[in-house]
Formats: sequence, C-alpha cells, structure tokens
Amino acid sequence: MPQITANNLQIEYETLGAESAPTILLIMGLGAQLGRWNIELCDALVARGYRVIRFDNRDCGLSSKLDEAGVPDVGRALRTGTPLVAPYTLEDMAADCVGLLDALGIAKAHVVGASMGGAIAQIVAALYPQRTLSLTSIMSTSSHPDLPPPTPEAAQALMAPLPPTRDKEALIEDAIKRQLAVASPEFPSCPQRLRNLFTEEHERGFHPRGVTRQLAAFLASGDRRALLATITAPTLVLHGADDPLIPIACGYDVAAHIPGAKMRVIEGMAHDFPVALTDVFADAIASVALAAAG
Repeated sequence: MPQITANNLQIEYETLGAESAPTILLIMGLGAQLGRWNIELCDALVARGYRVIRFDNRDCGLSSKLDEAGVPDVGRALRTGTPLVAPYTLEDMAADCVGLLDALGIAKAHVVGASMGGAIAQIVAALYPQRTLSLTSIMSTSSHPDLPPPTPEAAQALMAPLPPTRDKEALIEDAIKRQLAVASPEFPSCPQRLRNLFTEEHERGFHPRGVTRQLAAFLASGDRRALLATITAPTLVLHGADDPLIPIACGYDVAAHIPGAKMRVIEGMAHDFPVALTDVFADAIASVALAAAG
C-alpha cells in the first residue's frame, strides 16, 4: 500500500474504485488499522459507484508514530481526576484527514467515521465544511460528560492492561478477547477470520504507546455539542442498539445536535462491523451520499 505526506506525517492509505468517482473517506477508531474497514464493505461501496479511501490514523499501523511525544498517564488522570494533557488533539487528527485529501488532490469527500473516527469525522465536517459532501457518524458520541458510560465489561476491554506475557500469541489472544467483549451478539464473527485480522494487525504494526496517545486525544477532546450545531453537510448517525462501549444514547445525542441529521438504529449491532451487515452499512452510507448529491 502507498504512503503519502499529509500534515507533516506519513500516512499509509489504500484507495479502491475509479478515481473519477465521488470519494468516500473512511476514518477508523481507537488503535484500529485500516483493515478494520473490511474489504466486503469497501467493495460494496465501490459497487455503488464510489471511490473509497481507507487509511491508518497517526500513531497506528504503518503511519507515522509520535513516540517523541511521550506516553500520557491516562489511568492516573482517570483515577484522580487530574487534567489529562494529550500530546495531540482530535482536531490534529481531523487535519490529517484533510491533509490526506489535499495530497491526493481530492477537493471534497463523503466523510465516514467509526467510534473515535466518528468524532474525528464530526470535526472534519464542522471545521472543513467546504471539504465535506456528507457525514456518516457511526457508533460515536458528542463526548458530553452526562451521557451514559460503557458497561463495566466494555470498559474493562478498553482499559485493561496488556497481558504480562507479551509474546505474539498472548497479545493476539488478548486482542480477540477485547473485541469479543464489544462484538455484536446477533452477528458473531467467524473465529478464524477474527484471528486472521488480529494476527495481521499485530504483524503489521503493534504499537500500544500510540493507542494510549490516541485515547488521550479522545478523552481530552471535550464536549462537541456546540461544534456539532455548526455542521451543515447532510448527516446520518448510525448506531447499534446493543453497543456496550458507546451506548446508543450517545448516538441519539449526536443526531440531536446536528441540524437535520437522521438517526438509524441497527438492531443486534454492538461496537463492530459484522460482515453480515455489509449491505446495510453500504446502503446507509450511500443513502446520505446520494442525498448530498441530489
């Protein structure tokens, strides 16, 4: 896959579909590499007439690592309530997205983000309206502090320390265990497919310090409700009815604060992208893209 310089960083990306087609930019969430946008969904969007770009966020996968920035003590900040100083912000990560579009010569895109990537997508749509054709915010939040927290099991999956044995197999098993804690109950993943995914991610770019810096950026981002109110692009909010990590109330809150946003709840979905729901996701993303074009 190619790399390109964007916002003074090296960003690893992949593009699928015809260059002349309208672009969909896919922004993934915390510590998740570009392959979490599964190829079935990317192909389904291409089949619907779009050019699809997926990429590794900064500090993840094969994109630039910011180890010189140090590692914030997220756990201490959460335990003590002391202010969390993040080495960079979600606004910086939104600028990475726009920098990628710049480097590829793309004037405007349909912006789609999942989880933390949904928060980044919201910021792109708010701060760069001239670059945003439509917004699809998936299983994300406004980060308002009064919204419900994750379930204890989901919080444990997110915040638990790495296993004491740091060999490859132990780390892959740990990643699978965390994923299953937030996976869709009605659409179970193929166990071998899940193992293959996390094996590839581990071999491609295991970098827990980057995950911690991304998490600090997300936790320090603050309430985005006022920013959401400035979004003018046609917007769809997609959320799983059974999401244990970012509860469905968070999705409703995002939709309530973006003028004209539509809310779509997917029954049986939690905090992942089941392959069985590929056409549901693709049709939903295409629907708001078509509304923007119309």
